[in-house]
Amino acid sequence: MFKLAVYLRAYKKEVIIGPIFKLLEAIFELLLPTIVALIINRGIGMRDTNYVFKMGALMLSLSIVGFGCSLICQYYASRASQGFGTTLRNKLFKHISSLSYTEMDKYGTSSLINRITNDVNQLQLAVAMLIRLVIRAPFICIGAIIMSMVLDFRLSLILLVATPVFGIILYFIITRTAPIYRVYQQKLDRIALVLSENLSGVRVIRAFAKSRQERVRFNESSEDLTRTAIRVGRISALLNPMTTLVVNAAIIAILWVGGIHIDEGQLSQGEIIAFINYITQILLALIVVSNLVIIFTKASSSAARINEVLGTATSIPDLGDIDSTSTTNRINVPAIQFNNVSFGYSKMGELALEDVSVEIGHGETIGIIGSTGSGKSTFINLIGRFYDATQGDVKVDGVNVKDYSLQQLRRMIGIVPQKALLFTGTIADNIRWGNEHATDEEIMKAAAIAQAEEFILKLPDGYNTGVSRGGINLSGGQKQRLTIARAVVAQPHILILDDSSSALDFATDAALRRELKENCIQMTVLMVSQRVSSVQQADKIIVFEEGRISGIGTHDELMIGCEVYKEICLSQLSSEESRT
Repeated sequence: MFKLAVYLRAYKKEVIIGPIFKLLEAIFELLLPTIVALIINRGIGMRDTNYVFKMGALMLSLSIVGFGCSLICQYYASRASQGFGTTLRNKLFKHISSLSYTEMDKYGTSSLINRITNDVNQLQLAVAMLIRLVIRAPFICIGAIIMSMVLDFRLSLILLVATPVFGIILYFIITRTAPIYRVYQQKLDRIALVLSENLSGVRVIRAFAKSRQERVRFNESSEDLTRTAIRVGRISALLNPMTTLVVNAAIIAILWVGGIHIDEGQLSQGEIIAFINYITQILLALIVVSNLVIIFTKASSSAARINEVLGTATSIPDLGDIDSTSTTNRINVPAIQFNNVSFGYSKMGELALEDVSVEIGHGETIGIIGSTGSGKSTFINLIGRFYDATQGDVKVDGVNVKDYSLQQLRRMIGIVPQKALLFTGTIADNIRWGNEHATDEEIMKAAAIAQAEEFILKLPDGYNTGVSRGGINLSGGQKQRLTIARAVVAQPHILILDDSSSALDFATDAALRRELKENCIQMTVLMVSQRVSSVQQADKIIVFEEGRISGIGTHDELMIGCEVYKEICLSQLSSEESRT
């Protein structure tokens, strides 16, 4: 938890001044019982009305000044805690954005969302309590004990005996609840995962009439979380009553011993009332401390989870410094080169790619085909360095992809993923993601190449038509065409279409391939597809099977020399079509 204190450096003033004002308020509060004792003994006891009014005015003044100090502290606490939370949240988001797919897969989206929202909120609350109460509550306890010693040392020994008892109670609660809070956070992640899957997959769930099963799954996760919450709540619930029990036992002992001292003339009525007031202050302060224990136990668990993410180094270090502009004239080297590349998603797991070697020339259109899980998407993910090869090396324009900065490498490569993802804004805004400086003419040209212009012009506002979250107001084919336009407008050296025309009809797919061939002559185009018709006219076709390349060549060459490709063709095309 202390590792995160670095994010409070910008709020040193607030962290120092806030508690000082809270201490002033606590000092004024500690003086009040003594003033009450003086009013009872000297004012009421001696029937001195002026003294009563004078001391009453002093009490009122102290209360008003204390209230002002409390407000100032509250202001600084809010400013520091909110600023701390914002800084930490931004840092966490920046770090998460730098993580590779490997780390993203390890934590999961729902867990990362919980850490950047719920866990940061827990730490924000802890910072606010740190400034407002962490110093004040112990100070009130210690100050009340000291003030009671001034009144009657022997009577105050009762409070000194009660203090270690309370410490034992706190130790018991902390050691029992801290591990459970960590488990609670993990189960909260599970709830978020189930909820996220249900909301994003609601159409599929309803289509398969699985709503009841999903409700059962959510209820099971919710009940599991509830059981953990009840378990930790039962332990935490012991804190306040046990604290009250100890303090009330101390009050009874003080009243009993104090009564004896009053009878013996060693203690006045005002002093015993002041003693009870100090005991009450201690009780309230201890209740605050007990609640702080719960808050900081939760915060400690949240801090550990945040530190875990911040301490995770990306498996794709961005150490390259090669400028992509220095490689644009390397026409004598392949645009893409794989040298004995192997890759596995886990160190001990099965290889997704094994001993892959291939060269792709500049300006070539390459078709990539294979059965599901054959390694096609893995192959293209290594080109964009979303993962690093386990063995061998991947080169773009003759340079190892690790020697490029990630920003430079990905400027050279335009990728259209399998799942079309659009963002809120207009259609023009979404296409402009590929090139923020693109002119209207360039946007329209990219849309025309992607076969999106026709449907865009039919929309009420054309290119200014709004896109809902995730593009839910567009069809699957329309979203795919817009994502293709987004990649094309960037004019990358390498354009990768990862099965990104699966929702297009055959005529539109053919028109798209024709436009790409005519207008993107300088681009190296990789077309990943399950359709033979989509890759049939490519300059070369790479056939994947179980993580290996089983054939490279033109359609006609592969029909003769690659049995895997021939089987795929015959399963999709008639015997006459497969020969054309």
